[in-house]
Amino acid sequence: MATVVLVRGRRGRCLPALLLLRKWPWAQQPVRSATAGAKKIEKVLIANRGEIACRVMRTAKKMGVQSVAVYSEADKNSMHVAMADEAYFIGPAASQQSYLDMDKIIQVAKISSAQAVHPGYGFLSENTEFAEKCTQEGIIFIGPPSSAIRAMGIKSTSKAIMSAAGVPVVEGYHGDDQSNQFLMEQAGRIGYPVMIKAVRGGGGKGMRIAVTESEFLDQLESARREARKSFNDDAMLIEKFVDNPRHVEVQVFGDQHGNAVYLFERDCSVQRRHQKIIEEAPGPGIDPEVRRKLGEAAVRAAKAVNYVGAGTVEFIMDAEHNFYFMEMNTRLQVEHPVTEMVTGTDLVEWQLKVAAGELLPKTQDEIAHRGHAFEARVYAEDPDSNFLPGAGPLQHLSTPPADRWTRIETGVRQGDEVTVHYDPMIAKLVVWEEDRSAALRKLRYCLRQYNIVGLNTNVEFLLSLASHPEFESGNVHTNFITQHHSELFPPKKPTAKEILCQAALGLILRERVFTDEFTLHTRDQFSPFASSNGRRLNIAFVRNLTLLDGENKVDIAVNYNHDGSYSMQIQDKMLHVSGDLVNEGDCTYLKSSVNGVVRKSKLVIVENTVYLFSAESSAQVGLPVPKYLSAVSSMGTQGGAIAPMTGTIEKVFVKEGDRVQMGDPLMVMIAMKMEHTIRAPKAGTIKKVYYREGSQANRHAALVEFVDEETQSE
Repeated sequence: MATVVLVRGRRGRCLPALLLLRKWPWAQQPVRSATAGAKKIEKVLIANRGEIACRVMRTAKKMGVQSVAVYSEADKNSMHVAMADEAYFIGPAASQQSYLDMDKIIQVAKISSAQAVHPGYGFLSENTEFAEKCTQEGIIFIGPPSSAIRAMGIKSTSKAIMSAAGVPVVEGYHGDDQSNQFLMEQAGRIGYPVMIKAVRGGGGKGMRIAVTESEFLDQLESARREARKSFNDDAMLIEKFVDNPRHVEVQVFGDQHGNAVYLFERDCSVQRRHQKIIEEAPGPGIDPEVRRKLGEAAVRAAKAVNYVGAGTVEFIMDAEHNFYFMEMNTRLQVEHPVTEMVTGTDLVEWQLKVAAGELLPKTQDEIAHRGHAFEARVYAEDPDSNFLPGAGPLQHLSTPPADRWTRIETGVRQGDEVTVHYDPMIAKLVVWEEDRSAALRKLRYCLRQYNIVGLNTNVEFLLSLASHPEFESGNVHTNFITQHHSELFPPKKPTAKEILCQAALGLILRERVFTDEFTLHTRDQFSPFASSNGRRLNIAFVRNLTLLDGENKVDIAVNYNHDGSYSMQIQDKMLHVSGDLVNEGDCTYLKSSVNGVVRKSKLVIVENTVYLFSAESSAQVGLPVPKYLSAVSSMGTQGGAIAPMTGTIEKVFVKEGDRVQMGDPLMVMIAMKMEHTIRAPKAGTIKKVYYREGSQANRHAALVEFVDEETQSE
């Protein structure tokens, strides 16, 4: 029997930026008759964590339904635990021993007397065995019947069902022969490029593109490794890769009485690593007739498997708006809020009602859409390093204010940590406006107000993406980022001198605050530490500051003027600077005037870095660290490869004595639910391999040591 530790029930408030979903004035819910035999759900267990757990809890609270949370060791102080009415510890950080442990979760449902389990997305949300176990134990599984999950979860089976239901499908091989040679023959028959997909895949896992026959086997093996890790099944299918397609999906909903409806489409074309990054509804440029055909095809797909609950039918669409079935996600999607914004619905509320046996809240004729909505996924990742996921503390977190048309869907607060154990998504920013251009303008405005310090994020990249002329025009496709890479990743320019002066001013004004506090505390106005005008530095009214713009040192000569302003000289340019610090809520703002131009920026100073966030831009300016204080050593990178993050070594390709060329694969690491190939930084001979397959390596740990060719030739 799995051991579950019960902790006392707890309540917590949401972040101020979180918005309880409200009914739109233009979208009044029709009055539907209560369904005879409907079950009553008074308590629901959310078998998930983070953002989606918090999302479900908000609707549960609105409906008067109690919520039960489960949490791992890594999540004991998390936001979803604080929000729940009850919370139960279920094991270590590793998801296989906690959030994926079906027996533990069902035991919690029994202990807490929860009538239903909401699986969220990911983890057990599309697990047929879990759905069946819930049913066997008399627990309502808030999702489709296991038969529908099984049929749609196996891509080869789903393709056959869709074809029989008259839903167009992409040419491919979905059979049982999984030998490498046979799959390669099928790829040649279909014609390159081909998409290699895990039969039980989802979320971009176990997917690779083979452009030529020569790379097919490498891509196949990589996809299989990731599929085994994610789904415990490495069966693959091969499909024709449609060049520059759009990824368009339709939200469907079914009830237990044979009714099914569609709530229109979402465009999720802009992706990296086959994972969505910005979604919108409705799809740009899709005319009403194509929209109707998409919706009707999606409903046929749902009815073909007797679907119940929320589901998404995903299509790829070519330039002529021909569309082909790709897969069906038998759960609530990450991007469901954009559908809620344009249709005025609460899909989690629909889920709870349908799971209880009620009729769908609306018929097809009663579902309308209005305006345009965008969702931007804010991730802990480094776009400049091929979107390498990251982890770390949220030392500063401030967001745009939530209102009726702006939602912040998140599961973290300032001070929380994004761990290596789970998905690196920090939040979803969702906005709505009357038309696409207005919604896009609002998205950019809100992204400027999404300020994070403590780890790398993709916020600046999202801004670059949302500002691209082709994106503004709605010319989106799945190859968008690759095609426009040079514009989306322009060369980094030196920080403007005006911004450097603002950073210097922020440092000086913060020093003044500390000095005033010291004076107030000591009451010694004659102390040499009680002056912030340059006198205590024995340099009269002049001092020199050195800042770091990236790796470049910038010297600033600061003259303290008698009127409280400053004259700052950078190289041959003199700038007149003045300003003050203003506290608003939990944030500090720098109001500055540089050569007569007045600006207001959020000021965050953490350790040796100054962060400035404004409505126009953001900047990061460093302070040099004395060598004797620096703990960073380059020794670990001189003769080998290091771990980019904490993770598990999945595959080791080399052994002592092997010769490698620069770029050759050394190891495969699994971290943050993704596979990362560690490659040789130089040519040479392997001297030592420090980790075995299955072992865990910490960030910056030396993985492989080798003697490079230059050393060998000496």
